[in-house]
Amino acid sequence: MRRELKLWHVVSFNLSALLGVRWLAAAAHAGPGSLLLWLIAALAFLLPCALVISRLSERFPQEGGLYIWTKKAFGDWHAFLCAWLYFISNITYFPTLLLSGVAMASYMLGQTGIRYSEDARYAIPATLGALWLTFILNLVGLRIGKWAGILGAVSGYLIAGLLILFGLMFAFHGGVATRFHLLPKLSFDSLNFWSQIAFAMVGLEVASILGGEIHDLGNVIPRAAWISGLGCAGFYMAGTAAMLALMAPEQISTLTGLAQAGQVAGARFGASWLSPCFALFITVSTVGQLTAFVAGNTRLPFALGIDHYLPPAFAKLHPRWHTPYVSILMQGILSSALLLLFQLGETLRAAYQILVDLTVIATFLPFVYIFASGFKFGQRWAGATGGLITVLALILSVVPPPGVASVWIFELKVVGGTILLALAALPIYIRGTARAA
Repeated sequence: MRRELKLWHVVSFNLSALLGVRWLAAAAHAGPGSLLLWLIAALAFLLPCALVISRLSERFPQEGGLYIWTKKAFGDWHAFLCAWLYFISNITYFPTLLLSGVAMASYMLGQTGIRYSEDARYAIPATLGALWLTFILNLVGLRIGKWAGILGAVSGYLIAGLLILFGLMFAFHGGVATRFHLLPKLSFDSLNFWSQIAFAMVGLEVASILGGEIHDLGNVIPRAAWISGLGCAGFYMAGTAAMLALMAPEQISTLTGLAQAGQVAGARFGASWLSPCFALFITVSTVGQLTAFVAGNTRLPFALGIDHYLPPAFAKLHPRWHTPYVSILMQGILSSALLLLFQLGETLRAAYQILVDLTVIATFLPFVYIFASGFKFGQRWAGATGGLITVLALILSVVPPPGVASVWIFELKVVGGTILLALAALPIYIRGTARAA
């Protein structure tokens, strides 16, 4: 693989992965108490994550990241399971990211687009189209893909900057729309959201998976982790506060709230351009974030193919672009299938929520391995603290959110789906072990 990434490329890559603009709407919808949750998540999850990833990247500067760390700490089977679950979590993550992004992008079309923003007849085909466009573009590699990450990070901060600007204007011209308080609401319905706060700060591990494509990995990864971690915490707290200044929590949609904020601010100050501008920046930010996770996720099957746990085709690189093209195409097929499967029998919002919860569980299970590896290799405080938050997030993510048609069907899809995905790793590992022998 070609070494295409330097420090500021990795910083923008991290930020593009970390800055999930859709989480601003989810946090603002939960109310001003989410500001305290952002702070707790930054101190108890993001900070330990930066410490652990920095330490492990310095010690094991190789392509594969979390797969290599878990292999060194706990052996081949645990490394395979960790990489498998992380890979699958991203397969389920891509549709949820695009469902939200496509819904908010519809605001670029004005009132006509807004009517279709949460209509599955528009969202599903548009999501599939955007999904495959991103996978196809990733075939050309990081020489092009890194610019998508840079544009995604810049767009995220432009969104936050506009939110803060118009939030301050609201404060000076008639007051804010929300009465601020520090403590989050303690209700059963809000428990599911709390796990998503920590999940929103997942992303620092992505760049380390691309170890073989980063110049001076041992120095770049730790520096980039601290810079982008601080930038991420500031983005979420300032952006959420600004959204709450513009709109009351109950008025904010968890799916399209960011575009709504642009519409409200534009109507208040006669800036009709603001809502389409927000939608454009959201679209670019979403594509940047998707590109970052696709780039990182494709390297895991590549590493598993090299170790013979997956068929040899996964270890092949495209003859022209030097990218793991088999992994890229397989991810596109699996993400498309999951998007259609979880839409069956559910509203668009419910399908979106089920995919989010399945993604949270499948993502945090590998983080148990990441923090345990950090604990084993010297980061005791960071490994224990991050591991505790990860386990808590796993428990809360199985709590059904309000609006679910059937609690039992929800649990079957989320918990049962995660168990089946984990069990599917065993026969693949056994066959791969026999192949390697």
